[in-house]
Amino acid sequence: MFNLPDLPYDYSALEPYIDAETMRVHHDKHHAAYVKNLNTVLEKYPEIARKELLDLITHLDELPEEIKTKVKNQAGGVLNHNLFWEFMSPEKSAPDEKLLTALTSVFSGVDSFREQFSAAAAGFFGSGWVWLVFDHGQLKITATANQDSPYSIGQTPLLGFDVWEHAYYLKYQNRRPEYISAWWNIVNWAEVSSRFLAAQTSGR
Repeated sequence: MFNLPDLPYDYSALEPYIDAETMRVHHDKHHAAYVKNLNTVLEKYPEIARKELLDLITHLDELPEEIKTKVKNQAGGVLNHNLFWEFMSPEKSAPDEKLLTALTSVFSGVDSFREQFSAAAAGFFGSGWVWLVFDHGQLKITATANQDSPYSIGQTPLLGFDVWEHAYYLKYQNRRPEYISAWWNIVNWAEVSSRFLAAQTSGR
């Protein structure tokens, strides 16, 4: 059985950029629903239910056809949100030297990376996620629809941004660009740097 992880900070910790009510609804309602739905899908498959979340996401083709899409959607929703909370922090941080060098090499600097990432998020149609991924040795900005995960296609997410309306609508309504701009104030660069180092070490 999968469980809903606690937030790594208080509901109000990311204010004024993300308000406490949005965090409460996002975590306690939306994230919790994905966990509940995933457990429901796997009730009749106890062996599969004992697998690690990442194992499910990276081996979708091995699942029974009748639950494959449901697991992709629900397990993806759980994992994406697990990551999302970690990608944000009330503590200010900056990319470490290795990540800074890589971002400069690929995107011509952190500011340029932010501009390109923000443009991808603002221009994304519908619900989904925008990611900075490590893809076989290369940094890339990519996007996934709905709750699809980069892990499912062999990419390692280093930073992810939720563009589902439930992530921002209570505070920003239809002003997604304003939400995007505010979000950069709470990006957990220490976490991104750590994940980049781990991805480099593993070669993924």
